[in-house]
Amino acid sequence: MKKIDSLNRALIFIAAILMVSAYYTPLWQISLWAPQYPEGLNMKIWIDRLSGDVDIINGVNHYIGMKHIGEEMFPEFIYLKYVFAFIIAFGVLAALFAGRWMAYTFLGMISLLGIGVLVDMYLWGYDYGHNLDPTAAIKVPGMSYQPPLLGYKELLNFLAYSGPDTGGWLISASGLLMIFLAVRCHLEDKKNKSANPYL
Repeated sequence: MKKIDSLNRALIFIAAILMVSAYYTPLWQISLWAPQYPEGLNMKIWIDRLSGDVDIINGVNHYIGMKHIGEEMFPEFIYLKYVFAFIIAFGVLAALFAGRWMAYTFLGMISLLGIGVLVDMYLWGYDYGHNLDPTAAIKVPGMSYQPPLLGYKELLNFLAYSGPDTGGWLISASGLLMIFLAVRCHLEDKKNKSANPYL
């Protein structure tokens, strides 16, 4: 089994430990600003719960027929903590055993997790913004209220923002560390092959 050096092992360990932040910090945030809410409304999505101005946002969105936001909408809250635990444990083992294939597998897990979260957020946002109550007090023909996946978007008189929160940024840092490791390993292989073409 091809081994990695001590620096790369340290990078893997740091990447795994950074992911522990998911249990203690919010992963995602959705914010809304409007003339009647100049200070903004904010909803934070954690690994297993919601926090922030969820009740106020529900009250506002009720008038345009959007579904009530509740933790029951997110079955991910039940199993996501176990997914994170498995990936973190694998990362720690990859650092301990220093196997190249384990390092790349760990990078693949983080990448798939990130892609999965983004796809999941998009699908939730699409359903939330398009499947409206036809009996709502305010109806704008042809209008949907899908929040942005990343960045800003105007929805009627609201400016909406969606993006990573503290935990999301730290997990992104884990992914970047692993990408740096993969590039470093590739450059080391090229250097070794140039020095000894028979490797």
